[in-house]
Amino acid sequence: MENAYHKPDERTLQALQDIATKLRIHSIESTNAAGSGHPTSCCSIAEILSVLFFHTMRYKVSEPRDLSSDRFVLSKGHAAPILYAAWAEAGLFPVSELAKLRSIDSDLEGHPTPRLSFIDFATGSLGQGLSCACGMAYIGKYFDKASYRVFCLVGDAESSEGSIWEAMNFASYYKLDNLCAIFDVNRLGQSDPTMFQHDFDAYKRRTEAFGWNSLVIDGHDVEAVCKAFHEAKTTKNRPTAILAKTFKGRGVPGVENLDNFHGKALGDKGRAAVEILKKTITSNGPNGLGPQPVVDDNVTAIDLSDVKLSSPPSYTIGEKVAVRQAYAKALIKLGNTCDRVIALDGDMKNSTFSLEYRKAFPERHIECFVAEQNMVGVALGCAARGRAITFSSTFAAFFTRTFDQLRMAAVSQSSANFCGSHPGVSIGVDGPSQMALEDIAMFRSIPNCVVFYPSDAVSGERAVELAANYKYMTFIRSTRGPTPVIYNNDEVFEIGKAKVVRETAKDSVLVVGAGATLDEALKAADELAKENINIRILDPFTIKPIDKEAIVQNAKAVGGKILTVEDHYLEGGIGEAVLAAVAEESGVTVRILAVKEIPRSGPGDALLDLFGISANHIVKAVKNI
Repeated sequence: MENAYHKPDERTLQALQDIATKLRIHSIESTNAAGSGHPTSCCSIAEILSVLFFHTMRYKVSEPRDLSSDRFVLSKGHAAPILYAAWAEAGLFPVSELAKLRSIDSDLEGHPTPRLSFIDFATGSLGQGLSCACGMAYIGKYFDKASYRVFCLVGDAESSEGSIWEAMNFASYYKLDNLCAIFDVNRLGQSDPTMFQHDFDAYKRRTEAFGWNSLVIDGHDVEAVCKAFHEAKTTKNRPTAILAKTFKGRGVPGVENLDNFHGKALGDKGRAAVEILKKTITSNGPNGLGPQPVVDDNVTAIDLSDVKLSSPPSYTIGEKVAVRQAYAKALIKLGNTCDRVIALDGDMKNSTFSLEYRKAFPERHIECFVAEQNMVGVALGCAARGRAITFSSTFAAFFTRTFDQLRMAAVSQSSANFCGSHPGVSIGVDGPSQMALEDIAMFRSIPNCVVFYPSDAVSGERAVELAANYKYMTFIRSTRGPTPVIYNNDEVFEIGKAKVVRETAKDSVLVVGAGATLDEALKAADELAKENINIRILDPFTIKPIDKEAIVQNAKAVGGKILTVEDHYLEGGIGEAVLAAVAEESGVTVRILAVKEIPRSGPGDALLDLFGISANHIVKAVKNI
């Protein structure tokens, strides 16, 4: 039978064991050279990596990110030394480079990052790799429709993370039979034994309950590992979890299966073990073993550059439109011009309006359900290797629970885009649990992340278009309620360029607002004008990067007085972004109106007034200034 398992011959099995031994030796020696690292965590997965890289996986050493090749994600990123060793043994770079582990002049860092050509995601903050692997597998099965498989190695300690189970739920629901997760059940965590240690009945019940094909094996038996990977490949309509019984520090006398050796170079114990291990090797090379040939599925590169709206915005000045509606319209327009624009949502699509994108392109919308951390990881996986442009949406408040995933996405140099709706007290009666009042601060803190805060439908559509073409991460803050259209449909927007939306030659204060508060500022300007007080109003468009030049120039034009007003907490928002922009300017003062206490339920307009960011409070602040 074509799919029948054929046991490798004894020569092959011995060669795989020898490679596993070499990987152990490299891990011990490189961490000893570095004086730090996680050699015991490496030793437990030596046989697994040997079989994966030299018997099972289809990949090209000459092109580690080849589009048709299998993918590998090391979720337990602290075992990086043995992953580096596997690629060195495969021939990607000299084995001698392993001695530079963790040195400042080497990209062989303590945990994997995409500075290396064979790494798609930074890992090391545990519990995240499987979500990314799910995204890659989803693209492989439903978009590329290709033969490549996705392998993710998960630590037993990190399986306590809820995000692992969010990912498992997602993978079984979408029948990702091209995904294989290998659980390295080595019994020991960092400071104590793991929750279930070697209770494989517990692991099997849990993984099967989540709809996975679950295989319990001896993770140090290369033939058992070979057989398990074959069964994973031939299992259809559900992903496979290989539950590998291993021992931490395998092969190191006085260390194996003992506590208190996590995250430590092994020193003399390691050197003694290396001498013992070397004597067990019976061959000098991999004996013809190596990457399996890549299946040519015609997986080609996709041009995701210069993606445009299929038609320009079409609104009337003064018309009231919610930015979240403009977000949905812009997504559909992008989808008209690029079939690799993917919208993801966390069961909020009727509120974020990504539902409209699903109606237009049902096959390009991924429902991730109420599992926001997994949604972010899946988006990273979908976007990896230039396979898609992703936009993930939910209430902006709920992105706060994904901050670690977002932080790691930045380290991964991801191009994923995020849209948070329902920000601020202006959302009204739902109350403070639903009000994003710290989201600008959070996303501003992420390296290379552009923070868009469009104030009307025209700028909202253009923000989506700009985000789709930006190299790194973006966040779009989309206001829930309708705001007046203030820009002409042909207005040109740029990242980092603000817009002055009202000015006269007699302006006395520069008011900076966005979203709901820009509308309030315009109302305040009308009231102040009745008393012959003129204010200049600036729409920052992007809070990061902030348009320092425009802020300084316009502040000086009005005598150095700035008032910022924002539907956000004081800390980390628009006001502090403006303060940073003018920090080195003399003669400029800034006053900030922001939400300064935990809000409450109530009508949106009433809450804007109650918490001091309405037109009425802007009028009072301008007069005081």
